[in-house]
Amino acid sequence: MDLHRRRSVLVRMTAAGDVLERVRIVNDVDRLAAVIARAGVSPEVVLEATYGWYWAVDALREQGAAVHLAHPLGVKAFEYRRVKNDERDAADLADLLRMGRLPEAWIAPPATRELRELVRHRQKLVGLRSHCKAEVHAILAKCGVQVSMSDCSVSMAPRCWTGLDLAAPYAARIGSLRRIMDGLDFEIDHVAAMVRGRPAGDPGYVAVQQIPGIGPTLAAVLVAEIGDITRFTRPEQLTCWAGLTPTHHESDAHVHRGRITKQGSRLVRWAVVESVQILPATTMVGRFRDRVAARRGRNIGVVAAGPPPTRVRLLRAARPPRARLGPSPGQDHPPTRDRGMNRGRRGPVAADRAGQDPHSWVAWSLL
Repeated sequence: MDLHRRRSVLVRMTAAGDVLERVRIVNDVDRLAAVIARAGVSPEVVLEATYGWYWAVDALREQGAAVHLAHPLGVKAFEYRRVKNDERDAADLADLLRMGRLPEAWIAPPATRELRELVRHRQKLVGLRSHCKAEVHAILAKCGVQVSMSDCSVSMAPRCWTGLDLAAPYAARIGSLRRIMDGLDFEIDHVAAMVRGRPAGDPGYVAVQQIPGIGPTLAAVLVAEIGDITRFTRPEQLTCWAGLTPTHHESDAHVHRGRITKQGSRLVRWAVVESVQILPATTMVGRFRDRVAARRGRNIGVVAAGPPPTRVRLLRAARPPRARLGPSPGQDHPPTRDRGMNRGRRGPVAADRAGQDPHSWVAWSLL
């Protein structure tokens, strides 16, 4: 299925690749259901994660279809064909699914999507407020006013220009920006309360706040954007998905590693970096950040210290609490930690001994 904003193209084919039907429909749940009904029971449908895919996935699943979501980066090669049209795009997606070579993206459940909407909306509002603050700084700079504070929010704004004799246009523009920021402050607080209240009972939301530097807001961002943590079986997978790993280009004996890829969730990277920014220098991550910053600069130090919280505290298979590390049935002494070749596996083993799921947010938080 090649999904567009107003119309979509569906190509139905057999497991051997024989085309049975090509049809173009106006985007509508009933029309899509009528086409899927002709495909039989539990058909497999693939579509790209493009503009407005939520409704299509939900409608297909209501009809009993097994939906696969193609990752846009994995099918980017479609752009370089000599002949590119909607029917070819839909047929190529079906061929990739038939051959088992489809680059799939995770389909978040409706509850996770709804939380993402709130988290991303709050982030957008904060960005608009920051833009307004930057405009205030720019206006004052035009008037030759040096602002000693970086925050010209509504509560701090009068201190930015108390006693200033600004021309009417500049004062009017600043007053307009102040009123806009006032409204944005109200909306940000309102949406933030909804964000914190929605996942309040989620064990992952509670567990991730045990990480130093992560509070209710950043925890909601991580839970919403990461979603099902069991998708990742190793720390490197989550770090790579978040775009926090460097690029790696290797050919023969030549290896080049560059900057971080930034190919994952932008909000996850922001939350991880923000949590590292506020950590004091007395913490382990803070010392590592400052040590790298002394050699490479503050920004590189913060980014370099970002993956350790993600790897070590989120995805490292957890040990049960120390109070639970008692002797197992038929064992005289408490289990000891492995210090040999199995050192990296001690987390899942310990979690299994305690009867915990080693791939749960609760287990991963017990570090």
